[in-house]
Amino acid sequence: MDSGIAVEKVETTINGIPFSIETGYFAKQASGAVLVKQGDTVVFVAAVVSPEAQEDIDFLPLTVEYREKTYAYGKIPGGFVKREGKPNEREILVSRLIDRPIRPLFPKGFHNDVIITAMTLSADDKYDPDVLAIVGASAALSISEAPFEGPVAGVRVARVDGKFIVNPTYEERDKSDMDIVVAGSKEAVVMVEGGAEEVPEEDILEAIMFGHEYIKKLIEIQEDLAKKVGKEKIKVEKDEYLESLRPKLLEFIKDKVIKAFEIQNKKERNQAIDKIFEEAVEALEIPEEYLTKAGFLYKELVSEIMREKVFKERVRIDGRKPDEIRPIWMKVGFLPRTHGSAIFTRGQTQALGIVTLGAPGEEQIEESIDEGEEKKRFMLHYNFPPFSVGEARPPRAPSRREIGHGNLAERALEPLIPSEEDFPYVIRVVSEILESNGSTSMATVCVGSLALFDAGVPMPKHVAGIAMGLLKDEDDYVILTDILGDEDHLGDMDFKVAGTRDGVTSIQMDIKIKGLTREILQDALRQAKDARMKILDMMYEIIPQPRPEVSPYAPKVVQFEVNPEKIPIIIGPSGKNIKKIIDETGVKVDLDPEGIVRVYAVDKASADKAVQMINELIMDIEEGDIFLGKVTRVEDYGAFVELLPGRLSLLHVSQISDQRLKSAKDVINVGDILKVRVIDIDDLGRPKVSLKGVSESDIAKNQSMFDKDEDIT
Repeated sequence: MDSGIAVEKVETTINGIPFSIETGYFAKQASGAVLVKQGDTVVFVAAVVSPEAQEDIDFLPLTVEYREKTYAYGKIPGGFVKREGKPNEREILVSRLIDRPIRPLFPKGFHNDVIITAMTLSADDKYDPDVLAIVGASAALSISEAPFEGPVAGVRVARVDGKFIVNPTYEERDKSDMDIVVAGSKEAVVMVEGGAEEVPEEDILEAIMFGHEYIKKLIEIQEDLAKKVGKEKIKVEKDEYLESLRPKLLEFIKDKVIKAFEIQNKKERNQAIDKIFEEAVEALEIPEEYLTKAGFLYKELVSEIMREKVFKERVRIDGRKPDEIRPIWMKVGFLPRTHGSAIFTRGQTQALGIVTLGAPGEEQIEESIDEGEEKKRFMLHYNFPPFSVGEARPPRAPSRREIGHGNLAERALEPLIPSEEDFPYVIRVVSEILESNGSTSMATVCVGSLALFDAGVPMPKHVAGIAMGLLKDEDDYVILTDILGDEDHLGDMDFKVAGTRDGVTSIQMDIKIKGLTREILQDALRQAKDARMKILDMMYEIIPQPRPEVSPYAPKVVQFEVNPEKIPIIIGPSGKNIKKIIDETGVKVDLDPEGIVRVYAVDKASADKAVQMINELIMDIEEGDIFLGKVTRVEDYGAFVELLPGRLSLLHVSQISDQRLKSAKDVINVGDILKVRVIDIDDLGRPKVSLKGVSESDIAKNQSMFDKDEDIT
């Protein structure tokens, strides 16, 4: 039956699969709402714009909330409360992924609240909803009244067997040597985020440009949708007083600000710049009601002065050339009881890195939309306390920014982390930012690599990172290496590249302008590579290879192989044997059905004892072997002697003595320790033993099972 509701749908194909956006029959009270589909993955996105602007702010009050509903992939939420709660790390990271390409595309002075809500409603086992959510956010804004200067679109690019694939399936991503998300407008790229397995910069650039071609297709269908159902846009009005104040304020502050730029210390420089504004307020008699907005204008003019200086002189705030790195100082192994430690200082940015090695069971358990519950063996956590920038406020729970920076650094190091087979530890890296003046995430990559080497993690290579900036006007651009915090805030780009000497492992780019051309991207990647090589040379001088052994305070790990058929013996009935080993030694034991045994202990003695107990459990019994055995039962016809845990043998009465005995009970008691020789093994594997012909000098195969002072009959 026709509902009478107008539905608009636009469609194209990506990677040979239909990709559609539709609107019209849902969430009609939102400013704009769409459903985005590829395969059986469906993402809903709604945009709401407040009718009034916020006063006394100089930023866009944009909030993006992304959620993956567990019903989308046929699950009920885990835990005591069976409903979705606060966003997990993946949802936070995807929220940031949506936010970053759309934020630069609002006009200056637009301060209305904009709320983007994205929800994955259906998830197949092929297509990641994150890039669909980027497209959905852009489409919802494009049909709303928000003065959004898009559309933009996002795609994922992978490479399998040398061939680029756009919006790959999860299976294709598993085979890929790169996994990057590219977002852009029709004309240029606005965001890049992803990781790679030491891929050359030239190939990364080609992947970005490959993705941009498909971005254009997704923008075309959004433009088509906006033409059909788009609302009239809000107009941003200029403030006449601020427009008249601009030239007067610029004239008063310009020379003073240029002089303040000569101050090398960040805190002192900022104090000098703040004082200039106070002088301007008094000299220009700025009304009290305009103080906040005039302060925003002042920041804007400081940025313009800085940019002009760099364009004209090719000299930066702190006196460096555009491609110059700040002085670097680093040290490893200075925390005595941690498993690995390092400190990395670049200018006024300083990161402390600590590595902790753990045993199985200490992995991070995560629930993902593509693979369900999975264990995460390598973790990197980034902390940014307020004191690092001189702020007098207490620390809080990790922010979205901290989670994002930690993920970026983790992705950079992960391709070099050895496999569990080669290094059977859970690995946690913590980066404590002690001082911040730009590029703390890339300092985290460097300090993380140094600390991992110090911990004896057998990484094949060091990884380093560098943050690049950009100043661009109509006719010129300058790429800045190792940007300061001020250059990040006042510039046009924050482009982070991490990798080894052989290629890129992680990349993230955010811009504040409408896009970057291929030429700028190429120059930025080249300049970043040059800087990374210099930093890597310094890191190899400090610690050229991982330490040959882990810290004496790290858990001891012994890994060995046994016949897979012996694993049930180690476990024992109802876990009896493995529980005994753990109780007596305090170790953790990981048993792989394939026959890999890993023992984790706090010290060598405990590990050795546990290994000994395991070997005794699975020891083969052969004819002629000498054993110490404990008598568990005595009958007239003989005694039952336990040679190994759970392995009983029969000592027949005739094998006790050369003299004829009426009953074994006459000479043997339960609990006696006997040194016996295996004389036969029947068809069922049951050994028969004898006391005859066994001398005191014979060494028992299982001698270590018994205390030296144990009485032996």
